[in-house]
Amino acid sequence: MYRNAAVAVLMTAISTVIAAPLQAQTTVLLDLPLESQRAQVMQKIGITNISITYYRPRAKGRKIWGWLEPYGTVWRAGANENTTFEVSDPVTVEGKPLSKGIYGLHMIPGENEWIVIFSKRANAWGSFTYDPAEDALRVNVKPQPTDMHDTLTYDFEDPTSASVAVTMRWEKVAVPFKIAVNTNEIVQASLRDQQLRSRLQYFWSSWNDAATYLLDNKLSPQDALTYADKSLQLEERFDNLITKARALERLNREEEAITVRNKALAMGNAIQLNSYGRRLQLEGRQNEAFDIFRNNIQKNPDHWVAHYESARIASAQGDFDGAMKEMKLALAGAPDSQRSPLESLIKRLEAKEDINR
Repeated sequence: MYRNAAVAVLMTAISTVIAAPLQAQTTVLLDLPLESQRAQVMQKIGITNISITYYRPRAKGRKIWGWLEPYGTVWRAGANENTTFEVSDPVTVEGKPLSKGIYGLHMIPGENEWIVIFSKRANAWGSFTYDPAEDALRVNVKPQPTDMHDTLTYDFEDPTSASVAVTMRWEKVAVPFKIAVNTNEIVQASLRDQQLRSRLQYFWSSWNDAATYLLDNKLSPQDALTYADKSLQLEERFDNLITKARALERLNREEEAITVRNKALAMGNAIQLNSYGRRLQLEGRQNEAFDIFRNNIQKNPDHWVAHYESARIASAQGDFDGAMKEMKLALAGAPDSQRSPLESLIKRLEAKEDINR
């Protein structure tokens, strides 16, 4: 009897040793290779970070939709653990609001329509314990045909400063959904509540950059004026004086704007005056820009930008030969970083094209 018991123990031990390597291939305790590889894709929209973390199953010749992944059944939108979707600020998904946070991403496939689900529970294993009561958001989207993708993939497509399309592709099906961000609102809140309350508040350029952003994006001119004044309190420069003048203009305080602008122009060097004139041109204020150029030419006649500005004025008058002569003088004195742009302008003048358009 003892002999039989010993044999049984020995056989059990041998069985354990033999089975152990097979079990290790699917362990969730050790860091071992998995069949579906982990991936993460990220995209910044404005100042909002968006990321998707997922495991990438392969089709390997199998029929996926309506077979391996049945229609009408919730799917983990990947393999293994939850696919997660994280946003650092509030967004909208297909026009519906979603708060900042980390979500479990699930989908319900359909032949003609899919449901994309953002679950408040982001730490589950797949969709096995998925509960609709934990949904933060559901949106309906239309699947699209695509080229064969053996391995599941997520892509961020057509990014702008305010939106991006997220597309899941697997087998021959693509499922896109659009993410939109109120970037201007988020930036204003970030400037007010975070960035300008950090150590950045001690730099004149931080306040000036914030004011410039507001003005460039046609946001609050009163806040822009406040930021410009904060910048000027730290250090008075051409840049922040011009920014303050722009804010005053936007507030229709024209006389004050003229006084501040004239003070800035008296301080400006050749490059700064040229940059300001170019800004006016881009705003469609051509005559004002040329006044700045003429002032700069008179103040800095030997600087290469004076010839550049003379070329622009001559071009606007249709004097392309004179403009080309001035632009070549500008090229001769310009730094290497400006050679390529100036050479392009010379080619346009040779073709008798007004370089101000």
